[in-house]
Amino acid sequence: MKRVEPEETPNLGFQIAPMLDVVFVILLYFMVLAGTIKVEYEIKTTLPGSAEVATAASDELPPDEVIIGISAEGEVSMNDDPIGQPGDVKMNDLYIEMRNVADTALQAKTKVIVTVAAEETVKYDRIMNVLDVLAKANISNVTFSTTEGE
Repeated sequence: MKRVEPEETPNLGFQIAPMLDVVFVILLYFMVLAGTIKVEYEIKTTLPGSAEVATAASDELPPDEVIIGISAEGEVSMNDDPIGQPGDVKMNDLYIEMRNVADTALQAKTKVIVTVAAEETVKYDRIMNVLDVLAKANISNVTFSTTEGE
């Protein structure tokens, strides 16, 4: 019996036709998707306040948040600056400062946010004194937080 030797397949090299088919399919895919892309337009917004206030000096603008701290001894501070005396019930200095902040915010057409940060051991009547002053100064956005004693 005669043995049949397998024929060697010739090396066809790099075939360009299948590669062109794949490239044309990908090109067609991206051309179809290009029509479905949404164009983003600019949204015109105006920020609170007027242009005059934005160009004014930063000393005239109220801070974003006023923090009124009350220590366990009854000392009141506004943004870490002591204000008034520990035994002062009427707290006229705090009232004057908060009234100025409220008036400036009213002119700038912005809201005043006040955070009352009292230590855990402070007496409630001192907190009520501060809240009375804020009410008298027409401050209505008030939040509370507690701090641990130093």
